[in-house]
Amino acid sequence: MGQAKVKAHGARVALALLLVVALGVPGAGAISFWSEKKEEPEVSREEGGGTAERPRVALPDFTVLAEKLGPAVVNISTTSKATAFGSSESPFGPEDPFHEFWKRFEPFFGPFPPRPVPQKSLGSGFLINRDGYILTNNHVIEDAEEITVRLNDETEYAARIVGRDPKTDIAVIRIEGNFDIEPVVMGDSDALKVGEWVMAIGNPFGLDHTVTVGIVSAKGRFIGQGSYDNFIQTDAAINPGNSGGPLINLEGKVVGINTAIFSRTGGNIGIGFAIPINLAKDILPDLIEKGKVTRGWLGVLIQKVTPDIAESLGLEEPRGALVADVLEGPAREAGIKVGDVIVEFDGHAIRESSDLPLLVARTRPGKKVKVKVIRDGKPRTLEVTIAEMKEEEVEVATTETEDIGLTVQTLTPDLAESLGIERTLKGVLVTGVEPGSPADRAGLRRADVILEVDREPVEDADTFRKVLRAKKTQKSILLWVRRGENTIFLALKPKR
Repeated sequence: MGQAKVKAHGARVALALLLVVALGVPGAGAISFWSEKKEEPEVSREEGGGTAERPRVALPDFTVLAEKLGPAVVNISTTSKATAFGSSESPFGPEDPFHEFWKRFEPFFGPFPPRPVPQKSLGSGFLINRDGYILTNNHVIEDAEEITVRLNDETEYAARIVGRDPKTDIAVIRIEGNFDIEPVVMGDSDALKVGEWVMAIGNPFGLDHTVTVGIVSAKGRFIGQGSYDNFIQTDAAINPGNSGGPLINLEGKVVGINTAIFSRTGGNIGIGFAIPINLAKDILPDLIEKGKVTRGWLGVLIQKVTPDIAESLGLEEPRGALVADVLEGPAREAGIKVGDVIVEFDGHAIRESSDLPLLVARTRPGKKVKVKVIRDGKPRTLEVTIAEMKEEEVEVATTETEDIGLTVQTLTPDLAESLGIERTLKGVLVTGVEPGSPADRAGLRRADVILEVDREPVEDADTFRKVLRAKKTQKSILLWVRRGENTIFLALKPKR
């Protein structure tokens, strides 16, 4: 073969290779990149057979979202009430690096007097309109005496609290000044799907405008923060300082407010929680107009329907909210009774007991709603006129205590009677004990009634939780328990 022919042949081979790469010739190995997922070809079911390749799926490009939404995310720093520190180490507080030096003077001058030191904290938030209203977490600005908001361009503004709601951990603050920033667009958190891509923007550990991405790991998470838990779980990195920042979907809309992390170290381990934005949208008008939230009230104490309870009530499956007590109010007037299982409220199915408080709270006071219950194994529909909730009214009877593996509820007169004990007895009924937990090791059992914690009477589940939290650092906590006709003392050790 002559030199000219060799060159012509080489050119033809090179051209063929380029065509293979560009066109993906059948039978040739196609080139794919790290951001693409190449599926195996599948046999077509159409006439003639053959093969059909699925389309390549590329990872989403978050750069446009970060560039567009970044300016609307703000850094929030607060200064709260001063706290007096013990002064045996330094006149400048425990953070003083020279405290060892100052201790040398104590024999001559005695301990230094306490010095109040203001407490500072950092968080995030995002602009929801051009009037300077910012959505954040209540715990970011709670008890703050001064609030400073820093924008993406490093300008700072003093902010004031417009409204806050501790029950949902949502707050609105406002800044006033000359700024031209496109506010965020709030999306539909109910339409979120598990596995969907999301992006978080915030100020973790004070590092401004940090962007992290991940997926929606789960929805409707109950993490024991209150009656209105309904968190979005995500593996997008969320750390201290991210609180109050937005969780954003691929459409560039905010679907959640980053709020909490599950961590044994204080840092991200891939489990973060965000408040659904639809919950915030429901209460925003009240927060802006009144500074607080007006909620609906049904007037029942409820508990979870366990498989054992479902079997004893003749239910096909464990679902709904079991009515443990009926208070003086709308539910009693409508004919709801202890032992009813609420399975539908205002057209919404109740799968878990935690679904009901959210639905009731979001209902306008004065509205008439239909409530479907299962009573004696038969469905029944009642009409209830929802009242306004007062601060002292509690909707959920069941309380899961942290770290000790115990679930309790307030002992009502009807529950006491069903257990064969006097109706006047005050305490909390043990409804669940986790195997191997501190509660289990202490000897607690279901149907025990806890009367005292370290000789302090506990008359309801809320008091029990507060007392237990105050004593959680103790090595041992003494419980006085009613079991059947007898009373016994048990020693609970919160930590091994």
